[in-house]
Amino acid sequence: MILEAIEKRYSVRHYKDQPVEEDKLTEVLEAARLAPSGHNFQPWKLVVVRDRATIRSMVHAIGEQQFVEQAPVLIVACMNGAGYHIGNRYDGAIIDIAIAIDHMTLQAVSMGLGTCWLGNYDGDEVGALAGSPPENPVVALLTLGYPDESHPHRPRPRKPLDELVCWEKFTG
Repeated sequence: MILEAIEKRYSVRHYKDQPVEEDKLTEVLEAARLAPSGHNFQPWKLVVVRDRATIRSMVHAIGEQQFVEQAPVLIVACMNGAGYHIGNRYDGAIIDIAIAIDHMTLQAVSMGLGTCWLGNYDGDEVGALAGSPPENPVVALLTLGYPDESHPHRPRPRKPLDELVCWEKFTG
């Protein structure tokens, strides 16, 4: 059942003009709350933006991606609390937030909702518009809503497993 949700998930860039019901939005947010995080820090704060004018005001800061205006919900994921390092190299808070976002995307698709994880944005500008102080930087953005099925989705190719997995030792 989880693999089915993974297979169905795609980056939705066309949304219906239909609000997301409060109970469904709560379930999507609950999926983030339940996501694992290192030391159980849960180093995130999610700003849920539903105000159309606020979302419109953020489009410039989100690389002029006009489809964002169609989404009834924009979730701004901010770092909350001190980061920690994984493998003496990576910021664990950013990885934890990525896991929480991924949990939300899968919960959303299981309920007939769609998402798009946005990577092209000005974090300072989005943070200011979302009321996030500089010590709580924006890490990720996620649109949420009902996909507009009149815009067909073409699945993107994925590499075969044997190109992605090595057994016992890394091989080129």
